[in-house]
Amino acid sequence: MGRQRKRVVTGEAAPPPRIDEKPAAFPRKEKKKKVDIGKVFINISIGLCIFSLIWFFYALYMRSSLSKRVITLHPSHPVLDANSSSAKVSTERFWGSYRPQVYFGMKTRSPRSIITGMMWMRQFSDMDVNLRHTCEQGDRLQGYGWMMHDGITFGVQEIRDNDFTLTTEFVKRMGGGHGGDWTWRITAKQHSSAPQAPVISLMFYAAADTQGSLEAHVEDRSRLASITGFSEELGNFKISFRKPVTGESSSAKYASYNYLQTVSPGLEKLSDIVKQSLNRRFVYSPPSGEKRHYIAVDAYKPPHHQNQQKPADTRKEGAFVLHQVTVQMPFQIEVLFESGSFHSRPNQLVGSVMTQELERRKAEFDSKFEKTFGLESKGYSQAHVKFGKAALSNMLGGMGYFYGQSVVQSVYNEYPLLYPEGALFTAVPSRSFFPRGFLWDEGFHQLLLSKWDPQVTRESIAHWIDLINMEGWIPREQILGDEARSKVPAEFVVQRNENANPPTLFLALQKLIEQLNSNPEKATSQPTLPFLRRLFPRLKTWFEWYNTTQTGPLPNSYRWRGRDKDTNLFLNPKTLTSGLDDYPRASHPSTEERHVDLHCWMALSSGIMASIARLLGEPHQDYELTHHVLSDNDKLNELHWSDQLNAFSDFGNHTQAVSLQQEKVYVPPGQPRHQFPVARLVRSVRRAPKLQFVNALGYVSLFPFLLQILTPDSPKLEHILRDMRDSNKLWTPYGLRSISKSDPMYMKRNTEHDAPYWRGPIWININYLAVRALHHYSNTEGPYQEMAAALYEELRTNIINNVYRQYVETGYIWEQYNDGTGRGQGSHPFTGWSSLTVLMMAEQY
Repeated sequence: MGRQRKRVVTGEAAPPPRIDEKPAAFPRKEKKKKVDIGKVFINISIGLCIFSLIWFFYALYMRSSLSKRVITLHPSHPVLDANSSSAKVSTERFWGSYRPQVYFGMKTRSPRSIITGMMWMRQFSDMDVNLRHTCEQGDRLQGYGWMMHDGITFGVQEIRDNDFTLTTEFVKRMGGGHGGDWTWRITAKQHSSAPQAPVISLMFYAAADTQGSLEAHVEDRSRLASITGFSEELGNFKISFRKPVTGESSSAKYASYNYLQTVSPGLEKLSDIVKQSLNRRFVYSPPSGEKRHYIAVDAYKPPHHQNQQKPADTRKEGAFVLHQVTVQMPFQIEVLFESGSFHSRPNQLVGSVMTQELERRKAEFDSKFEKTFGLESKGYSQAHVKFGKAALSNMLGGMGYFYGQSVVQSVYNEYPLLYPEGALFTAVPSRSFFPRGFLWDEGFHQLLLSKWDPQVTRESIAHWIDLINMEGWIPREQILGDEARSKVPAEFVVQRNENANPPTLFLALQKLIEQLNSNPEKATSQPTLPFLRRLFPRLKTWFEWYNTTQTGPLPNSYRWRGRDKDTNLFLNPKTLTSGLDDYPRASHPSTEERHVDLHCWMALSSGIMASIARLLGEPHQDYELTHHVLSDNDKLNELHWSDQLNAFSDFGNHTQAVSLQQEKVYVPPGQPRHQFPVARLVRSVRRAPKLQFVNALGYVSLFPFLLQILTPDSPKLEHILRDMRDSNKLWTPYGLRSISKSDPMYMKRNTEHDAPYWRGPIWININYLAVRALHHYSNTEGPYQEMAAALYEELRTNIINNVYRQYVETGYIWEQYNDGTGRGQGSHPFTGWSSLTVLMMAEQY
C-alpha cells in the first residue's frame, strides 16, 4: 500500500488488465495523432503570424522608404559648391536686382539676404491709397521695364504711371570683401499732359529676412538720414538717403519727411505693414503753396498686433526700416549703399561721379549689344534697336534669386511634404503674374541669355539641376519662400513627383555645346566643359527619369502624366505638364495615350545626351541608339501619323462629340428662387470615345518639324509646310496660331471659368521654334528647301513686326497675341520667352 509498483521485465505474461481499465495501446496512438495535427495547425498559424508581421513591417519600411524618396536629394556631388554665389566667390554678381516681383529693389544672392526696395504713392489724388510696390497688372501702369541692364553692373528702368514717369537707375562699384557699393538714382518727371506737377511720396526701405540688424539714424525729428546695419554675408554697411534736388548738382527741393522703424514676420507682409501704418495727420507746406494734409507712415503706430481672428504669425520677425520723402515733380533723388569692408573707396558714387560711371556702363552695353546681335548692321531703325535692348534687358532684370522649400507629394505620401531647402537663380516669365521659376520656360529663357552671357546660363541650369531628387525628378514650378508663395493659388502649390515638364534645358545645353565647339579658346566658353562634367551624373538621372516614368503603352512611345482627372468639368482635361495646358488631347485620359510632342522632346534630349557624353569621354552608345530609334521617321509615322488628318497627332481614347452644357439640377417644389442651386457648365459626351488619333491640328502636330526630327526629304514635311501657310488653319499675319481655325476646339472655353489659352492665340516660344526650324530646312538640301525659305522670311517678318508694334502701342511685351487682330493679351509684361523675338531679329538660332 502506498508503494510504487515496479515494472517487471521478464518473460512472464503481463497481468490481466483491470475491468475498468481501457486498453492502452490503440487509444494512445489515436491521441498522439490528434496532438500532432493540432501542433501542425498551431505551427502554421504561428508561422503565418510571424510572416504577416514581417511582411507588415517590411511593407511599412518600404512605404516609409519610398515616401522619403520624393524629398531625398540626388546623392551625387552638387553642380554648384555651397558658397558659389557668395561675395567672396562671385563678387560681381553678389548684389543685383534679384527681386523681379517688385518694381524696384535689390538683394544679394544669399539665403537670408538683407533686401532693399522702393514703394511710391501719389498724394492728393482721387484714389484713397494707391501704393505701388509689387508688380501688379491691376495697377494699370502705362508701361514699366528695364531699358538697359547688363545683368551684372548697372540697370536703367522706366516706370510710366498715369501722368508721370519714374526712371530708376542703379550702378555698382566693386571693392572690399562683401560685394562692394551701389547707388540708386530715381528721377521723376511729369508728363506734358499733366495739368499740374504731381506730388508723390517715394518710400525707400531695407528689411532683414530673419537675420541681420538695422539701425535708423534720424535727423530733424522726422528725416531718416541713413540706416546702418550688419549681417553675416554683408558685414557692416550703411545706406544713406540724399535729399531730393531738381536735377543733378542743382538746388535742393522742398520735401516732407517721415520714417517707419518696426519689424515684419515675413517679406510678403511689407506692403500691408506700410498700409496699416499710414496716417493723414501730416501737413505738406511748401514755401509757395497751400498747406495740405498728406498720407504718410506714422513712426509711432505699430503695423500689426491688432485684434484679429486669424492665428498669430509664429515666424521669426526681421527688422524693417523705411524712409518716406514727399516732394513735387520734377526731382531727382539718390540712395547710396556703402560696404564697411570697402576701405580704399576713392570717392562716393553719387552726383557727377555716378553719372560718369553710368554713362560708361551704357556705352559698354550698347557696344556689346551690337557686337552680340548686330541689329544696326542688319538695317534696323534706332527704335527697333531700342526695343531689342529692352527685351533683353527685361529678361536680365527679371533674373531672381529665390530660397526656400517646395511643397511636394508622391503616391506614397498621404499628405504633402516639404522638399529640402534650396536656392534657385532663374529668369522669370512675368514680373507681375509669374514671378518665379518654371522649368520649361527656363530653357527658352536661356536660349537668349546664353548669347549674352554664357555664365548666367551655366549658373541657372546648375541651380535647376541641383534641385533634382534621388529619383531624377525636378519640381516643375519652383515656389520658394513666402514672397513667392503669396502670389500662387493654393491648388498650384503642391508639386507631384510623377509630373514632368518639357526638358527644354537641353535646348540651352545644346547652345553651350555649339559655342564650345565653334570657339573652344574663347574665354566665355572655356568653363563649359568642366561645368558639363559636374552636371553629367545628375543629367543622366534626369534623362532616365523621363525615359522610365513618362513611357507610353507601346515601345518607343511616351505619355505625359498628370492630366486633369475630373473629366466631368473640363471640355478636354488639361495637360499642364506638357506646358501646353488646355491644348486638345484625347478626350478621355487613359494609359493608352501616346503624345507626339513628348516623343520629340525625348528624341532631342537623347541626341544632346549623346553629344555631352562624347565630349566628356563617357559611354554614349545607348544615348545614340535611343536617339536613332526615336528619330526614325518610319517608326514616328507608325506611332503618330494620322492619314485622316494628314498630320502628326496624339493617340488615345477620344471622341470629338463633346460640349459644355448647363447642368440639370433638381429644384424641390416651393423652393424660393434665391435658394436655387447654382447650375454649372458640365461636359456632355454625345458619342462614346474609342482608341484613335486625336486629329487636332496645331502646335503639337508640328513638333517633329519644330525639333527638326523630320529628314529634309520627308514627304510629311510638305504637308506640315502647307498646313502652316494655310490661313484657314495655322497662318495669320502675326504668327502661327496655336490650333487650326477649322478645328472644333478652336477658341472653345475649357470650363465656364477657363478662357481658351492654347486654343488659338499666338505664342512666341513655339513660333521661335518654327522660325528656327524653317531656317534649318531652308539651309539644308532637300525638295522643300525653297518652300521653307519663303515661309521663313514671311513668318519671321510677321512676328517681329507685330511684337514690336504692340510694344510701341501698349508699352509691353505680352504673354500671347490675338490671332485675329495681333493685339497683345494675357499677362504683361511677359519678357520671358516672348523676348526670343530678339534672336529672330538677329537671325541667331
